[in-house]
Amino acid sequence: VQLVESGGGIVQSGGSLRISCAASGFTFGTFAMAWYRQTPGKERELVATITSGARPSYADSVKGRFTISRDDFSNTVYLQMDNLKAEDTALYYCARGDNYYWLRPSHWGQGTQVTVSS
Repeated sequence: VQLVESGGGIVQSGGSLRISCAASGFTFGTFAMAWYRQTPGKERELVATITSGARPSYADSVKGRFTISRDDFSNTVYLQMDNLKAEDTALYYCARGDNYYWLRPSHWGQGTQVTVSS
C-alpha cells in the first residue's frame, strides 16, 4: 500500500487549495479513505472521510468549507479546501481505512503541509 499526498502550500486566509492523494498497491475502489491533519504538540485530527460508495463525512470544524471526493479511475482522493483559516494550518495526511466504510485508519501517507497566512 502506498499513499502519496501532494498539492500542499501556502495560501492566504480566505483562499482555496486542493490537495490530492494518489493511492496504489490495493484495490482502491473497495476501501474508505480519509484526510487527517496534525499540528505540533497536538493529536492527529480526523478532518473528513469518504466511503467506497463516495459518501462523505466531515469534522464540525471544516463542515461547509471542505469537500472530500474520490476518483476510482485514477485511484485518487481529494480534499478541496475553501475559505481557509489560519487554524487550518497543519500537516495533512491521507489515510486508507480497513473496510468499505470508515472505521479506523490502516495505512498512512507521508503528509503534505498546508499553511494559511493571515
